[in-house]
Amino acid sequence: MSFHVDIVTPESVVWSGDATFLVARTVEGEIGILTDHEPLMAALATGVVVVEADDERITVGTHGGFLQVVDNQVTLLTDRAEMSEDRGQALEAAYRLRDELEEEVG
Repeated sequence: MSFHVDIVTPESVVWSGDATFLVARTVEGEIGILTDHEPLMAALATGVVVVEADDERITVGTHGGFLQVVDNQVTLLTDRAEMSEDRGQALEAAYRLRDELEEEVG
């Protein structure tokens, strides 16, 4: 059984598809999502989102935003996101995205 995931920034949809498991870093710690998860709204922290979908693992570095779970639909609305090859690269990307945003804001 699976659930649908959308990872979205103000500029684009970074990834969209069905997943069997998702891990994200919130301001209160890491959270794992499986099918039929309770409804949830959480603030995202700078970190890595890992999505397991069929035979692939998607890793995305994110900075800020929110995660919402409702009726087997998970939406991550994040300020910035970047797909990466692995967790280490995704974490580096997340902190680089944070630093770039801080420079832009001043």
